[in-house]
Amino acid sequence: MALRNAVMAALLEGEASGYDLAKGFEASVANFWMATPQQLYRELERMESEGLVSARVVEQERRPNKRLFSLTEAGRDILRAYVAEGPSKPTAIRDELMVRVQCVDIGDIDAVRDAVVERVERSTAKLARYERMRERLLAGRSEDEYFAAAERVGPYLTLMGGMAFERGNLEWGRTVLRRLEQRASSGVR
Repeated sequence: MALRNAVMAALLEGEASGYDLAKGFEASVANFWMATPQQLYRELERMESEGLVSARVVEQERRPNKRLFSLTEAGRDILRAYVAEGPSKPTAIRDELMVRVQCVDIGDIDAVRDAVVERVERSTAKLARYERMRERLLAGRSEDEYFAAAERVGPYLTLMGGMAFERGNLEWGRTVLRRLEQRASSGVR
């Protein structure tokens, strides 16, 4: 998937400045796609030159003027075509921490343990943030009520995927830490 598709997906929420998009990107699509603000700005410029987004300038008194981007009909057409494409290849795991864990038997077990603890802590924080996003989306409704009445359900469905991913990270990380502790207490290094 190209970054442009994720940007267009984020713009389905409505018009946004590059700054707001970079900030909101984390809230709307970070559970399945990461990008730096610089990458987003570059992509917005390319997309504007290709007619996929349009920008309007909003003058501000005490701040620099800002540009607000929105999807054009051509952008929506590209996004519709992308959604209609056949299935893509399954995601492949590329995880540096997995390589370190694979080599734990010949390396610094404490460094590996610390890296796994850090992963668990990050996943815990992300899961808490995703849960807050979930509560905002539901706005006091049950999931069934949300799905029956919401204008767009895609953001909730992708949020559920992000939450499942982080729960998997937590389960794996806790298992690794438990198994490493078992080996250490039995004297195996």
